[in-house]
Amino acid sequence: MSKKIQLYSLATPNGQKVSVALHELGLDFDTHVIDIRKGDQFTDEFKKINPNSKIPALVDPDGPGGKELALFESGAILLYLAEKTGKLLPADPAANWETVSWLMFQMGGVGPMFGQFGHFTKYAPEKVPYAINRYTTEAKRLLGVLEARLTGRQYIMGDDYTIADIATFPWVVCLSAFYNADEALGLADFKAVQAWVNRCMERPASKAGMHVAPFPAS
Repeated sequence: MSKKIQLYSLATPNGQKVSVALHELGLDFDTHVIDIRKGDQFTDEFKKINPNSKIPALVDPDGPGGKELALFESGAILLYLAEKTGKLLPADPAANWETVSWLMFQMGGVGPMFGQFGHFTKYAPEKVPYAINRYTTEAKRLLGVLEARLTGRQYIMGDDYTIADIATFPWVVCLSAFYNADEALGLADFKAVQAWVNRCMERPASKAGMHVAPFPAS
């Protein structure tokens, strides 16, 4: 295996988190596109890396003790990369744990709820009003939490760009880019959130990371 980090991913929000972090950290990596539309995630080869058959997954040939390490779950990968490099997490212990709290806010709230919103509003074969209302309401609530946090701040933790930002902004981008939800969620009303997304996307490394492992042509 190459001595580079091996990334197994697709340019979904969860996949983009890791490729953005890798670019921001300046780490060399090889990309392996896992086309979840074709079931690549269920192959025996991929399940050796991620037994849960989800993207992204990562193999670091130079893990702890110089031994190869395979990781799955995007939040765990972000924490690993930040700790490996000493970047994208505050050095102060209190600020460090506050950042982890916001990372978990994305992992437990923003990602699952935005994903369910997108499924039921755009992709579900049957329109279920109860589900659409439930997840629209929750998506707006979560956007409101972000709006309050980001008002008067450059990034989630203030002036410093962290894994909390990297985990979250691709999901907000997804609301427009994948779900066409600008009107349904009133995204223009969340002005601090929109300004923050623009700041994240203006970072050259983050912008580049958003386009790693693009969807193959059907």
